[in-house]
Amino acid sequence: MYRKMEDFKQDWAHAAGGTKMVLGALTDDTLNQAIVEGHSTLGWLGWHLATAPMFFVGQVVGLQLTSVGNPQEVPTEAAKIVAAYEQIAAEITEKADTLTDEALLEEVPFIQGNAPRGAVLRMFIDHQTHHRGQMTVLLRQAGLTVPPVMGPTQEMQR
Repeated sequence: MYRKMEDFKQDWAHAAGGTKMVLGALTDDTLNQAIVEGHSTLGWLGWHLATAPMFFVGQVVGLQLTSVGNPQEVPTEAAKIVAAYEQIAAEITEKADTLTDEALLEEVPFIQGNAPRGAVLRMFIDHQTHHRGQMTVLLRQAGLTVPPVMGPTQEMQR
Protein backbone atom coordinates (compact mmCIF):
# COMPACT_ATOMS: atom_id res chain seq x y z
CA MET A 1 0.00 0.00 0.00
CA TYR A 2 1.24 3.47 -0.83
CA ARG A 3 1.26 6.05 1.92
CA LYS A 4 3.32 8.64 0.03
CA MET A 5 2.46 9.85 -3.46
CA GLU A 6 6.14 10.17 -4.26
CA ASP A 7 6.51 6.41 -3.75
CA PHE A 8 3.65 5.68 -6.14
CA LYS A 9 4.99 8.11 -8.74
CA GLN A 10 8.43 6.47 -8.69
CA ASP A 11 6.95 2.96 -8.96
CA TRP A 12 4.57 4.08 -11.68
CA ALA A 13 7.39 5.58 -13.77
CA HIS A 14 9.30 2.29 -13.60
CA ALA A 15 6.22 0.09 -14.18
CA ALA A 16 4.89 2.14 -17.09
CA GLY A 17 8.33 2.18 -18.70
CA GLY A 18 8.52 -1.61 -18.54
CA THR A 19 5.04 -1.99 -19.96
CA LYS A 20 5.88 0.36 -22.83
CA MET A 21 8.87 -1.85 -23.66
CA VAL A 22 6.71 -4.98 -23.74
CA LEU A 23 3.98 -3.31 -25.81
CA GLY A 24 6.63 -1.97 -28.15
CA ALA A 25 7.64 -5.53 -29.00
CA LEU A 26 4.18 -6.33 -30.41
CA THR A 27 3.56 -6.70 -34.12
CA ASP A 28 0.24 -6.64 -35.94
CA ASP A 29 0.59 -10.25 -37.01
CA THR A 30 1.23 -11.52 -33.46
CA LEU A 31 -1.73 -9.85 -31.71
CA ASN A 32 -3.74 -13.09 -31.90
CA GLN A 33 -1.01 -15.14 -30.17
CA ALA A 34 -2.45 -17.04 -27.18
CA ILE A 35 -0.89 -19.67 -24.96
CA VAL A 36 -3.64 -22.04 -26.15
CA GLU A 37 -6.84 -21.57 -28.13
CA GLY A 38 -9.47 -19.62 -26.21
CA HIS A 39 -7.09 -17.89 -23.79
CA SER A 40 -6.08 -14.24 -23.67
CA THR A 41 -4.15 -13.03 -26.71
CA LEU A 42 -1.27 -10.58 -26.88
CA GLY A 43 -3.64 -8.04 -28.39
CA TRP A 44 -6.26 -8.49 -25.68
CA LEU A 45 -3.68 -8.30 -22.90
CA GLY A 46 -2.09 -5.17 -24.37
CA TRP A 47 -5.46 -3.49 -24.80
CA HIS A 48 -6.46 -4.52 -21.28
CA LEU A 49 -3.36 -2.77 -19.95
CA ALA A 50 -4.34 0.37 -21.88
CA THR A 51 -7.97 0.37 -20.73
CA ALA A 52 -7.83 -1.03 -17.17
CA PRO A 53 -6.55 2.27 -15.70
CA MET A 54 -10.01 3.73 -16.32
CA PHE A 55 -11.32 1.33 -13.67
CA PHE A 56 -8.48 1.29 -11.15
CA VAL A 57 -7.23 4.86 -11.35
CA GLY A 58 -10.29 6.58 -12.78
CA GLN A 59 -13.38 5.00 -11.29
CA VAL A 60 -11.95 3.71 -7.99
CA VAL A 61 -9.11 6.10 -7.11
CA GLY A 62 -10.97 9.08 -8.57
CA LEU A 63 -8.58 10.68 -11.04
CA GLN A 64 -10.33 12.13 -14.09
CA LEU A 65 -8.82 10.20 -16.99
CA THR A 66 -9.60 10.36 -20.70
CA SER A 67 -10.80 7.04 -22.09
CA VAL A 68 -8.53 5.58 -24.77
CA GLY A 69 -11.26 3.33 -26.16
CA ASN A 70 -13.76 0.58 -25.56
CA PRO A 71 -12.21 -2.29 -23.57
CA GLN A 72 -14.30 -4.75 -25.61
CA GLU A 73 -12.99 -3.55 -29.01
CA VAL A 74 -9.38 -4.72 -29.26
CA PRO A 75 -7.49 -2.89 -32.04
CA THR A 76 -5.96 -4.94 -34.82
CA GLU A 77 -2.91 -2.68 -35.03
CA ALA A 78 -0.15 -2.90 -32.43
CA ALA A 79 0.65 0.81 -32.85
CA LYS A 80 -2.86 1.74 -31.68
CA ILE A 81 -2.43 -0.29 -28.51
CA VAL A 82 0.96 1.30 -27.83
CA ALA A 83 -0.35 4.82 -28.47
CA ALA A 84 -3.36 4.28 -26.20
CA TYR A 85 -1.19 2.97 -23.37
CA GLU A 86 1.30 5.82 -23.75
CA GLN A 87 -1.58 8.33 -23.59
CA ILE A 88 -3.16 6.89 -20.45
CA ALA A 89 0.21 6.34 -18.75
CA ALA A 90 1.21 9.96 -19.36
CA GLU A 91 -2.14 11.17 -18.06
CA ILE A 92 -1.74 9.13 -14.86
CA THR A 93 1.73 10.61 -14.39
CA GLU A 94 0.38 14.13 -14.90
CA LYS A 95 -2.70 13.77 -12.69
CA ALA A 96 -1.02 11.84 -9.88
CA ASP A 97 0.11 15.20 -8.52
CA THR A 98 -3.51 16.01 -7.68
CA LEU A 99 -3.58 13.29 -4.99
CA THR A 100 -2.21 14.01 -1.55
CA ASP A 101 -0.55 11.63 0.87
CA GLU A 102 -3.67 11.95 3.03
CA ALA A 103 -5.92 10.92 0.13
CA LEU A 104 -3.99 7.63 -0.15
CA LEU A 105 -5.27 6.63 3.29
CA GLU A 106 -8.94 7.36 2.50
CA GLU A 107 -11.12 4.32 1.92
CA VAL A 108 -12.94 4.01 -1.40
CA PRO A 109 -15.41 1.37 -2.65
CA PHE A 110 -13.52 -1.46 -4.33
CA ILE A 111 -14.16 -4.99 -5.58
CA GLN A 112 -14.83 -6.74 -2.26
CA GLY A 113 -15.55 -3.84 0.06
CA ASN A 114 -13.68 -0.67 0.84
CA ALA A 115 -9.92 -0.23 0.45
CA PRO A 116 -7.53 2.68 0.93
CA ARG A 117 -6.65 4.49 -2.30
CA GLY A 118 -3.00 3.66 -1.67
CA ALA A 119 -3.86 -0.07 -1.62
CA VAL A 120 -5.83 0.24 -4.87
CA LEU A 121 -2.87 1.93 -6.56
CA ARG A 122 -0.59 -0.89 -5.38
CA MET A 123 -3.05 -3.47 -6.77
CA PHE A 124 -3.18 -1.50 -10.01
CA ILE A 125 0.59 -1.81 -10.47
CA ASP A 126 0.51 -5.47 -9.41
CA HIS A 127 -2.28 -6.13 -11.93
CA GLN A 128 -0.24 -4.52 -14.69
CA THR A 129 2.88 -6.49 -13.73
CA HIS A 130 0.90 -9.75 -13.75
CA HIS A 131 -0.42 -9.21 -17.27
CA ARG A 132 2.92 -7.90 -18.52
CA GLY A 133 4.47 -11.17 -17.34
CA GLN A 134 1.86 -13.12 -19.27
CA MET A 135 2.73 -11.09 -22.32
CA THR A 136 6.44 -11.88 -22.08
CA VAL A 137 5.64 -15.59 -22.32
CA LEU A 138 3.44 -14.97 -25.35
CA LEU A 139 6.08 -12.75 -26.98
CA ARG A 140 8.58 -15.58 -26.80
CA GLN A 141 5.98 -18.08 -28.00
CA ALA A 142 5.27 -15.79 -30.98
CA GLY A 143 8.98 -15.69 -31.85
CA LEU A 144 9.43 -12.08 -30.74
CA THR A 145 12.28 -10.76 -28.62
CA VAL A 146 11.41 -10.26 -24.96
CA PRO A 147 12.58 -6.80 -23.86
CA PRO A 148 14.78 -6.44 -20.75
CA VAL A 149 12.08 -5.14 -18.41
CA MET A 150 13.64 -6.49 -15.19
CA GLY A 151 17.14 -7.11 -16.51
CA PRO A 152 18.77 -9.06 -19.33
CA THR A 153 16.61 -11.65 -21.07
CA GLN A 154 17.65 -15.04 -22.41
CA GLU A 155 17.87 -13.61 -25.93
CA MET A 156 20.33 -10.94 -24.79
CA GLN A 157 22.70 -13.48 -23.24
CA ARG A 158 23.32 -15.34 -26.49
